[in-house]
Amino acid sequence: MRTPATTSATLLAELCARIGPEAVLTDGAIVDARRHDYWVRSHLVRRLGELGEPPLCVVRPRRTADVSAALSVASAHGTAVVPFGAGSGVCGGVLPLAASIVLDLSAMDRILAINETALTVTVQAGKRGDAFEKELQERGYSMGNFPQSIALSTVGGWVATRASGQFSTRYGSMEDMLIGFEAVLASGEVVRLRPAPRRATGPDLCGLLLGSEGTLAVLTELDVRVHPQPEHSRSAAYEFTDMRAGLEVIRRVMRAGWRPAVLRLYDQVETGRHFATHVAGGGCLLLVLCEGPRAAVEVETAAVADLAASGGGAPRGDAAVVHWLAHRNEVPSWDRLFDQGIIADTLEVTAPWDCADRIYDDITGALRQVPGLVMTSAHSSHSYLQGTCLYVTLVLRPDTLAAGAALYERCWDAAMAATLAAGGSISHHHGIGRVRRRWLHEELGSAYALLHAMKTALDPKGILNPGVLL
Repeated sequence: MRTPATTSATLLAELCARIGPEAVLTDGAIVDARRHDYWVRSHLVRRLGELGEPPLCVVRPRRTADVSAALSVASAHGTAVVPFGAGSGVCGGVLPLAASIVLDLSAMDRILAINETALTVTVQAGKRGDAFEKELQERGYSMGNFPQSIALSTVGGWVATRASGQFSTRYGSMEDMLIGFEAVLASGEVVRLRPAPRRATGPDLCGLLLGSEGTLAVLTELDVRVHPQPEHSRSAAYEFTDMRAGLEVIRRVMRAGWRPAVLRLYDQVETGRHFATHVAGGGCLLLVLCEGPRAAVEVETAAVADLAASGGGAPRGDAAVVHWLAHRNEVPSWDRLFDQGIIADTLEVTAPWDCADRIYDDITGALRQVPGLVMTSAHSSHSYLQGTCLYVTLVLRPDTLAAGAALYERCWDAAMAATLAAGGSISHHHGIGRVRRRWLHEELGSAYALLHAMKTALDPKGILNPGVLL
């Protein structure tokens, strides 16, 4: 989708007339800062000087009516629109085409209502995660969603990518938290679904927009569940000889019905990198954090300790958990790694319990076959009755950064092929973006046609975030 240069002035004039010139930004630095997310490949392309032509402008709406007006103008011109929250996605979900409009929602950052009886909050989509959580905690509440990017992402971005935070084993992920929304369709039409504890009123419309990555509508307001802040918490760590033993204990914890807020198992490589002073035998470290009512926490902590002991886990105190809590949101700088000739990335997949061991072995084994790979490692980060998330890190040191781009693609090919062959899902909480889109058809099978049909119905001109997801 591309707006001809001859119509660009007309388009800008219409946007200014409808929304106000102060909300339509064409400054080169402002536009440049919003033409990518945190996907390592887009940063590599930028480093190599291979970026294409820039988008036409950045529009910064302050209310839903502004979003509606911008989309109405864009639809009339057939111009692509890319919703932008805070730019922390890691899958290439933000990569605007030439002469497109970047819709920066960061000015829509207010909490609109808190229902302390029903424990729901209405918040604008551009609200940054850390500010949202801080305001909730000042009132005695928490959303319970703590992604690593909490200070770098927005609540709307969490919904758009179907995100999951570090405490999800207790509090759930975005599909468990979103109960209503306001959104704007590609045509500019505003739609509203009021919040409800549960519905049996046809297909799940919240689910329709969850994970849609700005390709079906633009979210403007969100109704989410919140929780009273926990009364009590306790933490512990256990060392296992290998990933298989640790994963089996996590499976048994989940099967028994316990739901620690944190239940994270690091392989030997990551344990050595992050927790060397907290282990004794060079094994895999399991971090456990339980929180909630004091009596429940004490019972759950004891139960997990018993299951860990019966599975061969050696207790290692709570210092490792304290260390992790203090450093868990540290995010690497891609440019700093590029300066050292290194390309690094992370990817996460979902592994059913009956093949979790195999997926871990197959992904790490396949990555080790890629030339230039320096290191690969993984940890289990979010778990369920049916399986777990495996979060994989890879580090490349190619002969040149330019050569590294092809090796990077080979790493993703290897990891996705291994996951699908073993029966896993290609994404747990980062979404699809551009990096995974070529495997989505294989993942969804014949159901892919449903996704395509929804896109065609809701965005017939294909103006919303083209090139992402589909």
